[in-house]
Amino acid sequence: MRKDRVVRPRSIGVSSLRKGPFYTVASVELGNTTTKCVLVSTNLKTAEIYEIEKEIRMTRDVRPPRSGEKIFGRTLFGVDLTRESVSELVSDTLTTTLERARLDKDRDLHFVVRSTGVTASFASPVEVGTIVQALADGCLNAGIPPRKMTASISAENLPPDIQGFTWLKKVYFDGAVASSLPPSNTEIVANEMEGELVSAGLKGAAKSTDIDFRNPVMTMDFGTTLAGRVTYDGFPYAKTVGSFAGLAGAIPDALARGSGLVDEQTGCVLDIPSSNRPQRLEMDSSWEEQAHNTIRVSKVSKSEDRFGTVPVNARAAEESGTVLIGVDAGINGSGLDELAQLGRIISDAGGPDLLLAVIDVIQARIVQRILKLIESEGLIHENTSLGLTGRAIISGQKPTIITENLHLMDGTLWTSKHDVLFVDDGLALGAAVAARCMNSMGTTKNPMGGRRGDKCVMAERMKLQKSGRG
Repeated sequence: MRKDRVVRPRSIGVSSLRKGPFYTVASVELGNTTTKCVLVSTNLKTAEIYEIEKEIRMTRDVRPPRSGEKIFGRTLFGVDLTRESVSELVSDTLTTTLERARLDKDRDLHFVVRSTGVTASFASPVEVGTIVQALADGCLNAGIPPRKMTASISAENLPPDIQGFTWLKKVYFDGAVASSLPPSNTEIVANEMEGELVSAGLKGAAKSTDIDFRNPVMTMDFGTTLAGRVTYDGFPYAKTVGSFAGLAGAIPDALARGSGLVDEQTGCVLDIPSSNRPQRLEMDSSWEEQAHNTIRVSKVSKSEDRFGTVPVNARAAEESGTVLIGVDAGINGSGLDELAQLGRIISDAGGPDLLLAVIDVIQARIVQRILKLIESEGLIHENTSLGLTGRAIISGQKPTIITENLHLMDGTLWTSKHDVLFVDDGLALGAAVAARCMNSMGTTKNPMGGRRGDKCVMAERMKLQKSGRG
């Protein structure tokens, strides 16, 4: 497998699902830029995940608040959200996806996982629960029963055709997803769940490759905001020792909005038409330096309760033994306007192709800066794997630039000693993995949890839970 190749799940039709042991999940994601519903299904024998159907909407197109509705939050770029408007957007997106796939939600759909990256307008990580409830309303309005959104407590609660694939009679769900424990204090970042799902999704995507992407890992999701984790190689469960927060896709979005190529208020880099641009374009190196003088990549200090507009709790991170790394533009997004002005300069110099090429270089360097910080904290093991997903890191030439230029502090090329994995829709694949974990549907012959090169964790989990320590 080429190291810079983006892994995309193979597709599968509903007719095939009904012939084999498949576990089908809908991932419903409300993001700052896009709202998605992705239908994925896992072969319960091989652990490979397939994609059935996908619907993507622009979150900016959510209907405006109506009279009497309470605005409970805003996207990173100021789009107002109410519980009712979010519910309608989610319900319509989910219903459209199910109908287009011709999937029977009662017979074929086993589980629905909800997640959000919209955190900018909340005062603390805890308040994100409000928007998660709005997502639940949308799923209920689409006809999804509550039992398909919560973990089963016994095998008898699962459909008869998949009861033989659960381990619920021997183990229970204790909070570990793909054998990784969340930080002991989950109030570290507002989008902690995204970090968990992305990490699980990268592990799931690796089942269709020759990479053993098990702990220890470093995972990053470059959506509009940044999410992800660093884990150690504990057995049977790995501890989360690093967490990410702040801006990701918002940085190229700011460059795009200032370029004159997209709407200056609600536009994003996705609105710039893609082209078969050359691998290399002549660019002024000062543009990259100017961008990175504005972009801040650092440990989050105890005095900061937001980083890149995302609510954070550095004290909770320290208490949990977790290093919290943030990416920002200026202080809490104050530098986004400077990036917009730079976007105009670049666009005027060479149009959309040059702007996209510069964005690729800027984003790749952000990964380098993050890696340097994580390594300086002593969190990189000799067998740590790196996984990247999200629209702002797998597009364009970014995977190639990262693969060819990402270095450890001693100058060693990352890929000469460590694996790197680029994955499309990592969060949705994580929903499939998390849903299986919540219902104890692991595969001992094709384990996703545990350490790289090691055995399945099931036997050790049983011992741990019987001893009362699980």
